[in-house]
Amino acid sequence: MQEDIDLIIEVAEEHMQKAVEHLEKELGMIRAGKANPKILDGILVDYYGSMTPLNQVSSISTPDPRTIAIQPWEKTTIEPIEKAIMAANLGLNPDNNGDTIRINVPPLTEERRQDLVKQVKKEGEDARIGIRSARRTSNEELKKLKDNGLSEDLEKDAEAEVQKLTDKYVNLISDILTKKEADIMTV
Repeated sequence: MQEDIDLIIEVAEEHMQKAVEHLEKELGMIRAGKANPKILDGILVDYYGSMTPLNQVSSISTPDPRTIAIQPWEKTTIEPIEKAIMAANLGLNPDNNGDTIRINVPPLTEERRQDLVKQVKKEGEDARIGIRSARRTSNEELKKLKDNGLSEDLEKDAEAEVQKLTDKYVNLISDILTKKEADIMTV
């Protein structure tokens, strides 16, 4: 029985960790007024007929806080890269000099900052829902074990352990959101 309890708790923590990782990935794609290569992570480029991630056909850097530089490995990919950036609808305008594509990241307006904070809060709530879902699933599994002969004390102890994990990960999400909101609101 104890190894069943340990497995349930381990699986719950794994799901909670994945919710936090997903949140961090999503927040990385929300731009905060500074040049950040992560905002280009989801962009796919038509590379010889197959859709390829931008970072696999070029190197991406930030020479200064307001500029993203994209150095394609082949000059023939400059135009498809520009099209992919425009199609991604990130509000960014690529500019090329024949060798390198430069993207000027404009400062955010106050209204846009507030919209981004709302988006950040929504992503945070989605992550919290994922964590609560993992808690609910593990508590249901523990109840099944109780029905199969697990003592009530062991069930309560295991539920308390799951609740501790839930609290830990919800607090972690709150910390991540606070940092991201401060990052967005900093002019």
